[in-house]
Amino acid sequence: MFIYVKSSSKKKSKPNAKQRELKAAWEAMLKKYPSKKLADTSSPLTTTPVYQRETVKYPSLNSGYHDCSKKPSPVYTGTKVKGIGTMHKSNAVPIFSDEEAIEIARMRRG
Repeated sequence: MFIYVKSSSKKKSKPNAKQRELKAAWEAMLKKYPSKKLADTSSPLTTTPVYQRETVKYPSLNSGYHDCSKKPSPVYTGTKVKGIGTMHKSNAVPIFSDEEAIEIARMRRG
């Protein structure tokens, strides 16, 4: 699908008397006030001493033993939970007895 846009080209209109008068007043005002000239950039740059603050480096405190090893992941070691069932979508439910497992299985099947 193509969309064609017809652009109309307008001719530039000539300024009317009021616009010409405003432009002349503007140029007269610009002549009245001298423009600021930029600094001459062709001259070589002068090197000035750079101020740099002296900072003291403090060593980190090493008080001896730091245990940064990864902790072992927790593991269930009890005997009450027989397993984990899924109630709805990814909702995990602990199962404590065989009857609960049967009930959850029936609920999922309707």
